[in-house]
Amino acid sequence: MNHSENVDHDAVLRARTMLLGSERLSVVQQVEAYRVLAKVSPAAYLPKLAEALTSYGYEVQRVGRAPGAGLALYVEAVEAARRIDAAEPNRAKVLCDTLGSYERALFGAGRRAEGRAVCEEAAATGRTGRLANVLAEEGRHGEAAELHGRSARAGSEVSFSSTVPWAAELAAAGRHEEAVAAFTELADATRRRAEDGRGPLAHLVWDLVHRARMLDAVDRREEAGDDRREALLVLTRLSESGEPKQSGGSSWWATLFVLASRAEEPAASPEAPLPPFGADLIQWSHDTRDAYLAGIPALAEETARLTEAGRLLEASAAHRRLTARTAVGVEHRPYLFRDRLRPLFDEGVGLARRLTAHPGMLSRTLTDRSMFLVTDGRFADARTDLAEAVALLDGPASPPIVTRT
Repeated sequence: MNHSENVDHDAVLRARTMLLGSERLSVVQQVEAYRVLAKVSPAAYLPKLAEALTSYGYEVQRVGRAPGAGLALYVEAVEAARRIDAAEPNRAKVLCDTLGSYERALFGAGRRAEGRAVCEEAAATGRTGRLANVLAEEGRHGEAAELHGRSARAGSEVSFSSTVPWAAELAAAGRHEEAVAAFTELADATRRRAEDGRGPLAHLVWDLVHRARMLDAVDRREEAGDDRREALLVLTRLSESGEPKQSGGSSWWATLFVLASRAEEPAASPEAPLPPFGADLIQWSHDTRDAYLAGIPALAEETARLTEAGRLLEASAAHRRLTARTAVGVEHRPYLFRDRLRPLFDEGVGLARRLTAHPGMLSRTLTDRSMFLVTDGRFADARTDLAEAVALLDGPASPPIVTRT
C-alpha cells in the first residue's frame, strides 16, 4: 500500500524520534506517537496503540470520576484492536483486554445493554466468564450456568474461581443436585490440598460448611451433618495447632458468605439486576456493586425498625443482608474488616437468640459468625459457635459444647 499521499512523513519522523528518546513518555505522548505510527506500521503499532489508549482511558476515568469518563478513548482502543490482523498471535488478548475495559466503563456509566453486547463480543473470542456474570446479574441463571460450566470443565484442575460461580448458577436455576455435585468436586480438591500441605485448612472448613448448606437445601440432612462434623474436627485441629498454611482467605470466605445470603434477596431480572452471587467480588459489574452497597443505610434502618416493632424474624433476615453488604464493602480493606464486621455478627447472634421458636435461625447466625471468626484467626471461638450450631441442627457434638453469649 502506498502511504505517500495520506501520511504526514514529518509527523512519522517526530513520532519515531519521540519513542527513541531517552525521556520516559507520558501515556498521552505514547498515544500521540502510536496514532501516527499505526498508520504506516499497523502490525507493529496497532497493539501498542490499543494498550496505550486503554491506559489513557483508565487515567481519565480515575481522575474525572464521572460516569462515562474515558469512554471515547476506550472506543478508539477497541477499534484499534479490531484492526489488528487476524493472523497476529496476540490479537485475541489485546482485543479482549480492550473490550474488558470498555464494557466496565459502560456498566459504570449505566449503559448496561451496550456493556452486555461488548461482553458477547469478548465471549466470541473464548472469554466467557464475564458474560456469564452479566447474565447472572440479570437473572438468566441457566445460560450463566452453561457458560460457567464450560469454563470449569475446560480447566486443568478444579479451582474455586471457576467452580463456585458454576455451582451458584446451577442452584439459582433450580438444578440443585447438579450444583451439589459441582461443589463437591471443589470440596474434595480442597481437602486433598489441605491434606498434602498445599492449602489452608480454613479453606476446607468454609467449603464443608457451604456444602452442608447446599445438602440441607436438597434434604440430604445426614450428609450435611457429616460435613458439619468434619468441619468441627478441622476447627479442633486449628484451635490446637494453628493454621499450617497461611493464606489471605477473606475473599474466599466473603464470596461464600455473600452467596449464602442470596436467599434473602429478591430475584434478579434485566430490569432489576443483582450481583452475580458466587462470582469473585471483583468480577461484579460496577452498577450492581454500587446498588448493592448503596442499600446499607436503608437496611440498617429497616433492621432497627423491625426489631423495635418486635418483628424479629424479618429483622434477622434484614440484618443478614446488611452484614453481607458490609462484608463486600470492607473485604479489601483490612483496617476496617474486623471493626466493622465483628459487631454485626455479634448483633446477628444476639437477635437470633431472641427467636426461641426458630432454632434454625440461631444455628444459621452462629454458623455465619463461626466462619467469620475463622477468617479472623480465632479458631477456638469459631469452633464453639459451630459446635452450638451443629447441636441445634444435628444433635450434640463431641467434644462438649461451651456456649458463648
